[in-house]
Amino acid sequence: MTPDPSTPFRDPELALRLAAAIKASATRPMKIMEVCGTHTVSIARNGLRDLMPENVTLLSGPGCPVCVTANRDIDMAIELGRQPGITLTTFGDMMKVPGSRSSLSREKADGRDIRVVYSPLDAVALADDNPGMQVVFLGVGFETTAPTVAAAIKTASRMGLQNFSVLSVHKTVPLALEAIVNDPQVAIDAFILPGHVSTIIGPEPYRFLAERYGVPGAVTGFEPVDVLQGILALVRQVAAGEASIDIAYRRGVSSDGNPTARGLMAEVFQPSDSEWRGIGVIPGTGLGIRPEFAKWDAAVRFPVTPEEPREIPGCQCGEVLRGITLPYECRLFAKGCTPEHPIGPCMVSSEGSCAAYYRYTDYGRA
Repeated sequence: MTPDPSTPFRDPELALRLAAAIKASATRPMKIMEVCGTHTVSIARNGLRDLMPENVTLLSGPGCPVCVTANRDIDMAIELGRQPGITLTTFGDMMKVPGSRSSLSREKADGRDIRVVYSPLDAVALADDNPGMQVVFLGVGFETTAPTVAAAIKTASRMGLQNFSVLSVHKTVPLALEAIVNDPQVAIDAFILPGHVSTIIGPEPYRFLAERYGVPGAVTGFEPVDVLQGILALVRQVAAGEASIDIAYRRGVSSDGNPTARGLMAEVFQPSDSEWRGIGVIPGTGLGIRPEFAKWDAAVRFPVTPEEPREIPGCQCGEVLRGITLPYECRLFAKGCTPEHPIGPCMVSSEGSCAAYYRYTDYGRA
């Protein structure tokens, strides 16, 4: 059932054959969590949950970086943006994410100098062009985006820029999955592992899931056949009582990942504790800026103390990210909370589980 590399990965006939093989191989109930938000969107858009047998449940996990960013970190960015002389820059998908009492888009509407950039290097260029302006880039994302932010910090260092800095709230994925595995409310049997992150880190950092916990994983791509191919590998492992970490996306992921990108991250960042929405603080899953680059660390240069964070009443995004609540089970879903008027980050982000369910399933049209 493994397709030839030249096989179209949107081949409906092959997808149906893979779905039939999944049904035949699923000999017991099992929960499979897709970690990546892009997988969540692909699964919803292509109706892959409808192809699963009744005893195979696909759950969304903490793989949307916008969604897992804690209110405390968003509040910190908002407070930085309120400081005189600071221009806060970030990616567009962070603008509408609600903090405890405001959002970046609301702050911008109130006159704060908050700008959307397409790359952290755009923020470096903005600082270079405006020496009288303190430019802070809000760095959000996993191992996929962190190397580009590390490159921006190194570029600013080489240029001697004194008016550029980064507020790093980056997170790393593997140890977050350990928190999910140890969560008795979830009881995950297998993981669809993220393709983009794995192009950087390779499969090795996930190996502990199989060896220590007996939970298999498969790195997959994002087309329907990619995802189904990975699910089939996982279903067969679970049914056989086996556990390994497979690469079902060899055209994109090698066994060693991208050593150059990892080296760049290691040079600029160091592990730190990080708070994940819905999960809490997970030691060693953050990427703090190393002391030798403190001149470009906004948390060091501009220490601010926001008010104590608070959660949005009624929003169950945290439970959705842990896989214990499905999006449509949230009492706000498709009522007060829609992509046009989002209340929680799982509906704000285009990769959020709630947004995917709303746009691509009947639950959003009920």
